[in-house]
Amino acid sequence: MNPASTAHNPDRNSRHAAMALGLALPGDTVLYLLLPMFASAFGVSLPEAGILLAANRLIRIAGYGAVARFYARNGERRTCTIAVLAAAVCALGYATLTGFIALLFLRLLWGLAFAALNLATQALATAEPAGATRRAGRSRAFTALGPMLALPLGGVSALWFGPKVIFFLFAAVALSALLVTRQLPTIPHAEPPPRKKWLKFPGSLDNFSFIEGLVLDGLFIIGLSYLGRDLLPGNPVIVAGLLLSIRYLAEIVLSSTSGHMAEKHGAETLLVIFSVLTSVALVGFGFGWLWSCALAIVILRALLLPLLPPLVALRTPGPGRIQALATRSVWRDMGAGAGPVLAGLLLPIAPSAWIYGVAALLLSATALACLKQRSD
Repeated sequence: MNPASTAHNPDRNSRHAAMALGLALPGDTVLYLLLPMFASAFGVSLPEAGILLAANRLIRIAGYGAVARFYARNGERRTCTIAVLAAAVCALGYATLTGFIALLFLRLLWGLAFAALNLATQALATAEPAGATRRAGRSRAFTALGPMLALPLGGVSALWFGPKVIFFLFAAVALSALLVTRQLPTIPHAEPPPRKKWLKFPGSLDNFSFIEGLVLDGLFIIGLSYLGRDLLPGNPVIVAGLLLSIRYLAEIVLSSTSGHMAEKHGAETLLVIFSVLTSVALVGFGFGWLWSCALAIVILRALLLPLLPPLVALRTPGPGRIQALATRSVWRDMGAGAGPVLAGLLLPIAPSAWIYGVAALLLSATALACLKQRSD
């Protein structure tokens, strides 16, 4: 295939990168389900399980810059091929290894692999301004398909065969992504300019990324488990797997819709509208309308997710785009890493109405700031 024609087909390239990420993700997403419930089967304590599940985000915070430079020098095909091989190694390790040190190495390896695949997916979706929001929405849908199918399968498999056997299957699924990465372009990108300041005051998109991760990937998810733990019918591992799967189903169904809506009405406008609506649902969630508001938050989260990468690309054109996408991912990871810790500290001692009321206020305020500050 002509490399030039491949490189200049943004829809096709974005789709293939998202498929590679979707095939690599099941091992990680199912580990989030099974490791806390079956920590002893993996040879770790529950506190160690929490550290392991946070380790991949911590390494991304430190390593996104290096991953972005490697990606720029080597292009999508080589970067994503190495990343899906690493994902397969990690899944195989979850199936065969036990103990904190061995699993910590695998979690750090996966963190770097995810950073590469996630960056490629966002960069290819925003490679051309025309159609960027549509591609970003479609990309989220392809990415979510693998985890959506894997989560209930992982829960059922854990009951029948134990929590580790299913990861052999996920290793094979990750290896199948090599068929997709072969279709990605090989042309390298211009390296992002060196950052003049290591510590830079965050802009509006940075602040929103942090709060979105803190609230929607931290406080909300942990709160749903904590506040609803007495309301889960049946076997908790299967119910929890289904609840987490619904998040990805919402992304599949709604992310493309969000992308098309953003092309018509503007990503900034929709970011504010969906954030304010999410804030209203968060307030209701805090006051005890648990399941109806949780469903609304899941739906609105799926509509929000495709909006940020096109905004980043619009505000940071040229070689700085890849570094800017990586920077926003770091801020989201920081928020998503802090959210579970904050939830664990606050939920046992503070009224949930106050916790989620403040979270709602922060989410709306940072979204409005993105509309007002159009250049970071």
